[in-house]
Amino acid sequence: MRGEYKVAGGKLVAVDVEVEDDLLSSVAISGDFFLDPDDALADINNALVGMSTAADVAAYVGAIEAAVSDDVTFIGFSPESVAIAVRRALGHATSWSDHTFDIIHSNPVHPAIHVALDEVLSGEVAAGRRGPTLVFWEWDAPLVVIGSFQSVRNEIDEDGLRRHGMMVVRRITGGGAMFMEAGNCITYSLIVPTSLVEGLSFERSYSFLDDWVLGALKSVGVNATYVPLNDIASDKGKIGGAAQKRFASGLTLHHVTMAYDIDADKMLDVLRIGREKLSDKGTKSANKRVDPMRSQTGMAREDIIDAFIDHFAGLHETRRSDFTAQELARAAELAETKFLTPEWTHRVP
Repeated sequence: MRGEYKVAGGKLVAVDVEVEDDLLSSVAISGDFFLDPDDALADINNALVGMSTAADVAAYVGAIEAAVSDDVTFIGFSPESVAIAVRRALGHATSWSDHTFDIIHSNPVHPAIHVALDEVLSGEVAAGRRGPTLVFWEWDAPLVVIGSFQSVRNEIDEDGLRRHGMMVVRRITGGGAMFMEAGNCITYSLIVPTSLVEGLSFERSYSFLDDWVLGALKSVGVNATYVPLNDIASDKGKIGGAAQKRFASGLTLHHVTMAYDIDADKMLDVLRIGREKLSDKGTKSANKRVDPMRSQTGMAREDIIDAFIDHFAGLHETRRSDFTAQELARAAELAETKFLTPEWTHRVP
């Protein structure tokens, strides 16, 4: 059996394995990576022979690290990437090529519906009623979407919120607040089986799932990079950020929001952005933190989204889709019973 893993920003690792009595009886690692000294490759192969096919990534990594000396240098790959390739060969992990992705870019809906749809669609993908899905948000009301663990009191200026006729919705993923008016951001949700990020830490899975959008940004003229833990930036500053949640059902929800054309003064009037957070970003004012996609590309927001969809479709098997009537009805029910309730919104006061 064969498995492959492309390291984000690194090299391809391939592994061919043979199995006997639920043990690895033969392991052959190859790829376009660099390894010094090169005879360490045999040590890595031998370290995995005899291990259980049920072992997890951590067990394989431990075996590799125990088998190589401290002077061995992995360049463009790591013991972790070898372990993930082994898990893929054994069918425990999947790659992008194993899936066909639904792409949804639909009509605007209430922002609370979008937050609810994240939960609904995750359930649909887990149940096999829908394939892995990429959704681009369109919403019809201004709002602040706060992270699952953020304090409303600490993040939101209630007077500013009322002045600008905005609302607050708490999402199910962590991360920071998103200041959103119609057309001012590009936001998408990527809902995938957790098998796609098998063996990756949360930090590593962010860069892995964001890798495609870096190429999409390049296609519209933005030279972007991933900045740990969850930011996307260009040489002109931060573009956006990501958030993520892994479900016990075996699904991972990954969000990204990128600034397109944000009214920074209004944002400052609504959000409580502390000096410490600003200094962490290397700036003295929130205006400098906002780095709109509009100014860097000169493109309409709709054209950028179309370019993103085209780029994703050029990399992976996709099909255009839309929300079903049942999904929208379930999301509307969840919005009323959960996401618009004070109990949920203010669960962290």
